[in-house]
Amino acid sequence: MISLALLALAADVSFLNVEIAVKQGNGFSPCEPSVAISRTNPDVIVAGAVLDNVMVSQDGGKTWRQSQLKSEFGVYGDPTVISNAAGEFYYFHLANPGPQDRWLERLVCQKSTDSGKSWTTLSGVGHNPPKHQDKQWPAVHPTKDEIVLTWTQFDKYGEKDLKFESNILFSKSIDGGKQWSSPVEINDVSGDCVDGDDTTEGAVPAVGKDGTVYVTWSAHGVIWFDQSVDGGKTWGNDRAIARQFGGWDQEIPGIGRANGMPVLMMDNSGGVNDGNLYCLFADQRAGERDTDIFMIRSTDGGANWSNAKRINQDAVGAHQFFPWLAVDQATGDMFAVFYDRRGLMGLETNVYVAWSRDGGLTWRERRVNREVIDMQPKGFFGDYNNIAAQSGRVVPLWTGVREGVTSVWAGVLSLADLERR
Repeated sequence: MISLALLALAADVSFLNVEIAVKQGNGFSPCEPSVAISRTNPDVIVAGAVLDNVMVSQDGGKTWRQSQLKSEFGVYGDPTVISNAAGEFYYFHLANPGPQDRWLERLVCQKSTDSGKSWTTLSGVGHNPPKHQDKQWPAVHPTKDEIVLTWTQFDKYGEKDLKFESNILFSKSIDGGKQWSSPVEINDVSGDCVDGDDTTEGAVPAVGKDGTVYVTWSAHGVIWFDQSVDGGKTWGNDRAIARQFGGWDQEIPGIGRANGMPVLMMDNSGGVNDGNLYCLFADQRAGERDTDIFMIRSTDGGANWSNAKRINQDAVGAHQFFPWLAVDQATGDMFAVFYDRRGLMGLETNVYVAWSRDGGLTWRERRVNREVIDMQPKGFFGDYNNIAAQSGRVVPLWTGVREGVTSVWAGVLSLADLERR
C-alpha cells in the first residue's frame, strides 16, 4: 500500500499529493498516466501508467494500491482508462506479444467489474499486420455501455519514406468491449509515419446523448475535426478548426519529447452548457520559448468553433505543456491540468489545474503540486498527463522525477478545495 506523501507545504499549495506508481524492480519507470473516477461512487478511482501499471483507490485518492496488468497480447503502454455509466472500468493499452514483428500489432481492451481489483482481457482491436496500431483513446456513451475508440494506424511506424502513411481509424463496441466493428478510416488527409508534426496523431473521441460521435486530431500544424451522425458508420469531410502553431511535436527543454495533441471533451451533464464541445491543446504561437495552453469550443455540435482562448494566465515567456481536460458530467464544470514553468529556474516545473464553471468563458488556476519537479536529466515523460472529475471530486495525475527515475503522482482535491483560499 502506498500511503499519503505529506510533503513540506509550499506557498499557496494546500493539496495532498500521493505518489501512486513507482518503479518495480527492473521494470519501466512509470509515466504517462490516465485516470477515471467511478460514475456511481466517486470514492473509487482507477488509473494506469506506462508500461503496465494499474493503480486503484477506494477512498477518494487518499491511498492507492499499485499492481501490474497482464494480457496474452502483452501490455505495452499508452494506458487509457475510462468508466462507464454503471461504474465499471475499461483499460486500453498497446500490444506486444513478444516477437519483434508483432510489435504494436493491435490495441487491447480490458475490463474490471470490481472497482479495478481484477481485470479480464476482452478483445484485441485493429489487428491488421504488418501495419502498426498506436495512440488509442476511448469514450463511452453517456448512458449506454457502448464504447468508441480512435487511434493512429501506421503503415510502418517510424518510416521516413513518404509512401508509407498514417491515418486515423475508428471502431465501436455495442456489447461492452467484447466485439468491435471493422475499423473505418475517418481522415481525408493522411500523414507520414515519422511520428512528428506531419503524422496524423492524437485522435480523441466524444459521444453525444444521441449517439453522434465527434473526433479531433492533429497533423500538419492543424487541429482537425470530423463527426458521424450514425454512430460511426459514415463520416463527413475533415474540417480544420484551429491552427496549431509549432505543430503537436513540441520542443520543451528537459523533456525527451512533448506532445501538445488536442483533447476533445463534451458536456453531457444536462446543465446550462449541455451539448458543448471543448478542445484543449498546446501550441507555440508566442514562440518556441513560450508554449501555452489554448481551448476552443463549439456550442452548436461542431458546426462553428470559437477563437482560441489562452487558459494559463501568467505573463509571457514561460512554458506550459502536457495539457489534459476533464468535464464533470454531474455538474458541467471543466478542469485542465498542465505542467508550468512560470517563475522558476532552469528545468524546474510545477503542475497547475485550471477550472471553468461557465463553459470555458472564464478560467481560474492554482498550483497543485507540493514538490517542485526538476526535469534533469532529459528523459522520457510519456506523451500526456491526465485529469478526471466527477461530482465535484477532481483528480489530476502527473509524472514526477527524482535522480532520473520517474513516478506518477495524484492530487487529492475537489472544486471546493480549488476555490478555497
